[in-house]
Amino acid sequence: MKKKRYILASFIILLTGVMYLSVQAQQNNSTHRAKLSGHWKAKEAISIGGNIFCSYDARDRMASKSMKIVEQADYLTIENPDSGVASAKNLEKLTFDGKTRQISLSQENRKTFSVKLSTDGQTMTIKSIVYFMTSTPYKLNVTQPAYTHVTEVWNLSKDGKSITILAKAKSNIWREERSWKTVFNKID
Repeated sequence: MKKKRYILASFIILLTGVMYLSVQAQQNNSTHRAKLSGHWKAKEAISIGGNIFCSYDARDRMASKSMKIVEQADYLTIENPDSGVASAKNLEKLTFDGKTRQISLSQENRKTFSVKLSTDGQTMTIKSIVYFMTSTPYKLNVTQPAYTHVTEVWNLSKDGKSITILAKAKSNIWREERSWKTVFNKID
């Protein structure tokens, strides 16, 4: 009888130890996930791939080939440091709550957007509408209002060394939907 109690007690201690170690291993994995923070560079700006560059002000992150990202718990900031002109640099704050926000770069150029981050922190979806003025064909110095709807899905690689951005856009200027991919690589 004593032997059975000893075996049962040993089994309970062993089972408790295994459960404790598995819980600790799961906690360690979640705290060491790759982050979006860092300095990132691509061969071309996001808006070039979809040929929608004209939709954006020079200060917008979509017109930049590099980004400095600082990630916080519920938002991130993106600076486009490669414009070469100090006055063209912009700091954009993306809050992960899904609420619509607006940036006004000038009276004729503004953007509304919303951002959601996946629970694992590896995928971010940005939905935006850019409003701007564009030239009217065959009319000198006449502009008309234009807009572009853009959805970007950012996927951070498991090793945290690249961000792949899959984008789709549709505008009142062109009829078909455009889609493309841009890859940013971490440089520090």
